[in-house]
Order: sequence, then structure tokens, then C-alpha cells
Amino acid sequence: MAVGTNIRTYFEGTWHDGDAMIMRGADHATWLGSSVFDGARHFNSKTPDLEAHCARLNRSAEAMLLHPTVETEEMMEIVQEGLEPYSEDAAIYIRPIYWGIDGNETAVMPDEEQTGFAISLEEMPMPGSASTTTLTRTRFRRPVMDDAVVNAKAGALYPNNARMMAEARRKGFGNALVADATGNVAETATANVFMVKDGEVFTPIPNGTFLAGITRMRHIHNMRADGMKVHETVLSFDDFEDADEVFLSGNLSKVTPVVAFDDVSYQAGPVTKRVRELYWDWAASVQ
Repeated sequence: MAVGTNIRTYFEGTWHDGDAMIMRGADHATWLGSSVFDGARHFNSKTPDLEAHCARLNRSAEAMLLHPTVETEEMMEIVQEGLEPYSEDAAIYIRPIYWGIDGNETAVMPDEEQTGFAISLEEMPMPGSASTTTLTRTRFRRPVMDDAVVNAKAGALYPNNARMMAEARRKGFGNALVADATGNVAETATANVFMVKDGEVFTPIPNGTFLAGITRMRHIHNMRADGMKVHETVLSFDDFEDADEVFLSGNLSKVTPVVAFDDVSYQAGPVTKRVRELYWDWAASVQ
């Protein structure tokens, strides 16, 4: 189901207006979940980090045992072509997708040479600077490499995230702060997470249980270039309870201040505001 509006779909070599059908009932991805995707953003007439998102999609395909069929540069050109009909001030969510079409002789494995490809563009406004969220604990955890394809942005991983979000919403919160297999904080149900203590920034160190996002790395680079101290380290729930500020980092919203974690309240403080300013300044500089 579409989240945005004014959708365009690239499929079988051409752009289609609307949410075109791309999968069949017997496609491997339809019944066995062999799909991967990525998400980029176009806003203010810029498409920051598009190359990184397209390149990651191809890596995700390989992790899912699929053969990526579109080179990064070609994918970027297709996206830019698809964006042309939109107005200059439109904010677009860009979602390129690969999926398995046929299974091999075992059925469970996709035939890596039969890979579907599509791109979905959806008009979706960027959340405003006043947008915030709240967090709570969840009993569900991030899987590890031995259990799931956590090194891919795979559609099959997201039902677990949906369980996290459903639990958080039932408890009256906007999102869930999620632990890894050892009980340390990994991320939230929908985004990477940062915390601020005494003016320094901390974020969970990548440990193979979550994707260290492209926007996350962009924030780290921007903050360090601005002279901030940023630590990738092991963090507990107690660390977040003791934090001065907490914010989320994701492609959809870029920076989202957190104003509560269970019974603890935070302000959308100066570091979070600075991170947002740094990202928008950087995005405006992209060619």
C-alpha cells in the first residue's frame, strides 16, 4: 500500500504514471520474501546521497542471493529521469527495489539470474522542524547474522519492526528503542538513534545486528567536521535514561528529536538543532 501520493513507477525499461503492478503471484519474492529495497530523498531540488543509496541496494541484492542487474550510475540516471515531471518544490521518496522471480531447484533459494527491478517514486512531504517522537522499550529484539539477512535492507526483516512499532503504539509511544541479542541498544524500530550527554554525542556501534544508515554516517561526518565529539560505542538503556538529548536519524525524516523515553523526558536541545542545521546546510551544497 502506498504511503505517499502522485506515484510514478519504473518497470521493464520505462516510467509509468501511478502505482503500476510489478510482481506476479508465483514470483519468489511474493511467497518466500526475497526482496530488497533502498530509500533516498529528493527535496529542495536536491537528491543528497543518491549514489550511496543506489550502491547499497546492489549490495543488499547480493546479500539476498540475487544478481543486481542495474549499475549504480545507470540507476541514478533512471531516478533523475523519473523525477523530471514533479514540481521543483516537491519532496519525493525514492524507493528502488530488487526481488526474486524464479526459485532454483530447491525452491527456497531464488534463481539469482532472474531478478526483478523497479523504482517507485512517491510524493511525501518532509516532516517539519517541530516534529518529535517518543520512545519506549519493546520485548522484540534485532536479529543477528546467524538468524537473518541483517546485512541487507530486506523487506523480510520489517515484520519484526512492525511488531516493535505495534507494541510501542499500544503503550502510547511513537516508536520503540530496540535491543540487540545481548541486551544493548541497537536502534529504534524505524531509524538509527543518537544520544547526547554533556555536549558529546553517542550512538550504538555497528555490530552486525542493524544497518548503520547512510544518513547516520552523514550526520557523524557533519558533526565531526563541525568540531563535535561523536562516539560509536556500546550503549545501554540506562545510558539513554541518563541522556540530555536523544534524536533519531533516518532517510525519511533525517533528524527527529525524541522528547520522552518511557518515564524520562527530554528537550529538543541545542545539539539536536545543530545536527539538523548541519544536515540541511550540507544538503543545500549538493550539486
